Amino acid sequence: WEECFRALNHIGYDGPISVEWEDAGMDRLHGAPEALAYIRSLNAITPPDAAFDAAFSSES
Repeated sequence: WEECFRALNHIGYDGPISVEWEDAGMDRLHGAPEALAYIRSLNAITPPDAAFDAAFSSES
């Protein structure tokens, strides 16, 4: 999932996201909030404003 969200953030996607969650072994009232929290944490991954190595090229 992380790779998918990184790719969406990289292209600037800000539209809706639909994730199907199925786990017959877990009650949905417990599992759905847990799954939502996980997806929200991945959606918080934002691309940097500059390339990684750009921080090393600036003079102090």
